[in-house]
Amino acid sequence: MKKALVVQGGGFRTGYTAGILDAFMLLDYNPFDIIVGVSGGAIASSYYLSGQYGCCVEAMKHLAEDPEFVRLSRMMSSEGYMNIDQLRIVAEEIIPFDLDIGMNALKDKEAYFVAMNRQTGKSEYLAPQKKDWIDIVIASSTMPFVTKGVQKVRNLELMDGGWSDPIPVKWTANQGASEIVVIRTAAKDLKVAQSWPDYLGSVYFRNNPILHDCFAHNHLAYNRSIDFMNAEHDNLSIQQIWPEEGLKCSTHNYSVPDIITDYRYGMHCGIDFVRKQSL
Repeated sequence: MKKALVVQGGGFRTGYTAGILDAFMLLDYNPFDIIVGVSGGAIASSYYLSGQYGCCVEAMKHLAEDPEFVRLSRMMSSEGYMNIDQLRIVAEEIIPFDLDIGMNALKDKEAYFVAMNRQTGKSEYLAPQKKDWIDIVIASSTMPFVTKGVQKVRNLELMDGGWSDPIPVKWTANQGASEIVVIRTAAKDLKVAQSWPDYLGSVYFRNNPILHDCFAHNHLAYNRSIDFMNAEHDNLSIQQIWPEEGLKCSTHNYSVPDIITDYRYGMHCGIDFVRKQSL
């Protein structure tokens, strides 16, 4: 029997996730055999695996204040208006991610970060290695139009895993997990319709059937994940931690004070979750 943690993405809503995982670290709570992260969830999961308390939220605050991270003048460029490669500078120089501790954690745990293969439209569940850990995290967070839209890792052309498997609970269950904790950055039972960015993406890539379908059907993949989590399953327990009171930040709209507010709320939710587990 395996216990797993699935960490949803959410752009700057990841401040909330960082608070939950810092609470877990503070309380020495890490019973998980498998950890699966998507996009911002891959960033937060990485710092959790390396035991670097406070580093994820500090990285987010730095990016929020970095004039090189967001430039509207790049809106129509191949780079996108968010320079996702700034993540590398943060992870290697400013708030260094400890690869040695991260890799040591994988001696008795499995970790996977989800990205979408642009050539097949399918999810890639990539187990990080020391040489490409940061590259995989960047790939999992690379959003078309918003960022450069493609990251090459292991000879694969990848982009944000949120477009192929936004909440990879079913895949995680198929890896043998019988207990799954899901950290959400959106309302627990909220289903979504096709967003305007996804609609525009489906039009923009109308001559590319794979990417067209990716943008046209992304909301359906999300809703299937909600259905899976809400269904009754034999020999499978699913618990969700989610922001019942809502978050200050959205995927792309943020400020440092709002990141801190969401982070503190995440800390509260994380502590409350661990307390209930002990009961």
